[in-house]
Amino acid sequence: MAVDVAQHAARIETILGSTSKIFIGGEWVTPASNETIESHDPGSGTFLASVPLGGAEDIDAAVNEARRAFQSWKVTAPLERAQHLWRIADILEAHAEELAFLETMDTGKPLDHAKNYDLKSAINEFRFMSGLAARINGQAAPMATMPGGTFHSFTRLQPLGVIGAITPWNFPLANTAWKIAPALACGNTVVVKPSEETPLTTLRLAQLMVDAGLPRGVVNIVTGDGSTGRALVNHPGVDKITFTGSTATGQHIAKVASDNMTRVALELGGKSPNVVFADADVDAAIAGASAASFWDSGEVCSAGTRMYVERSIMERVVDGFRSTVEAMPIGHGLDPETLIGPLISGKHRNKVAGYVDGAREEGLEIAFGGESLEGDGNFYRPTAILGAKSDSRVLREEIFGPVVTIVPFDEMNEVLTAANDSDYGLAAGVWTSDMTKAHHFAENVEAGMVWVNCYGVVDPTLPWGGFKKSGWGRENGEYALQEFTEPKGVCMKL
Repeated sequence: MAVDVAQHAARIETILGSTSKIFIGGEWVTPASNETIESHDPGSGTFLASVPLGGAEDIDAAVNEARRAFQSWKVTAPLERAQHLWRIADILEAHAEELAFLETMDTGKPLDHAKNYDLKSAINEFRFMSGLAARINGQAAPMATMPGGTFHSFTRLQPLGVIGAITPWNFPLANTAWKIAPALACGNTVVVKPSEETPLTTLRLAQLMVDAGLPRGVVNIVTGDGSTGRALVNHPGVDKITFTGSTATGQHIAKVASDNMTRVALELGGKSPNVVFADADVDAAIAGASAASFWDSGEVCSAGTRMYVERSIMERVVDGFRSTVEAMPIGHGLDPETLIGPLISGKHRNKVAGYVDGAREEGLEIAFGGESLEGDGNFYRPTAILGAKSDSRVLREEIFGPVVTIVPFDEMNEVLTAANDSDYGLAAGVWTSDMTKAHHFAENVEAGMVWVNCYGVVDPTLPWGGFKKSGWGRENGEYALQEFTEPKGVCMKL
């Protein structure tokens, strides 16, 4: 279906109004400089909006407003904080159609994905965390010794203060919610720096939070690029940085933040193994693996980009995988038939293509795909590579695109060794009808999330984060509360 992108792009101004200001202290304010960055539709290259390139002065103003708001927000009754979070979820739900539209225009992902994952994930996160706001409890802590008297001892969990949240371009709305909701539930205030590639839903979220009655300064949003993020990380008034993005950037943030002893939580890259045993429901595994590899054009940190298939079913899986993927329509995210959208930018598409070209030069087999689509938009065909060795770049480095390597194996110990032979440890999948195998794999694979006979199922109750270079800390679940609170021990002599 042909999509009239220009007509849809014009709708963005109707939804957002002016995008020339940043959100500080509950108001839209003029940034310190006139510099801007542009947002474009990845599916056509069409200009969407200009947003401010926030600088150190803007970050300073936002942090100061967050610090001011923290003094009252931290003592707001937990049930009142919970009500605010629930109202935010309600207003997101009421504006679901326009938010999904903005997400698709900004990221390129299919509209169905934006509606049924990104938006639902954000709504569920605010609702789940609203339920935890009144359950942030310390505990009575009977002392192990009695040093000359009778004592009453207990612990408290207190909010950290001002949280700096730096969010990625692949799931801008969901990841912003994953950071804001638990931080607010715990009594913190937040300064958000959205990705320069996809700022639009975050800006809309700011206005919706005002409409939902969130107090001034509790959440502040400064758009910008890497320099804006550096100003946030460097600011001495920020108590913790929570970042989702590349491992290289996360490592840099950790080093810079250490100068101020600023805490950090890092959700970083992945190169996740997805293992198919011969005793699995092979048709289900093929369907699941195609989604694991190519959902949202492979621009997913947990994508199952290393696929290990038991040798006896290798040919069947590759053939079935090819047939499944070649039947997936590629196109603009607003086309309801689209299952594979564009990559975020031409620069990123060229990076993905470079990995595939390198595999060709290495003598590896391209089972299917392996080329860009002609015409407008940043489209690249879903690609599978065979014959990769353990030291092949395509098997070791995060490509962040629709590219999967498929490798045969013969037995459990071999595939576990291969699965764990990675700098990353974010997620893993295993397909088998033998629950002994499933438990053994789940116990021994080095990954923060393991899916058995499914892939990519995410829920606000489940912790999200990785082992090794996939990051520090956890989002989601009650584990997220540990990232935004400080334990305090209290000891009273009676």
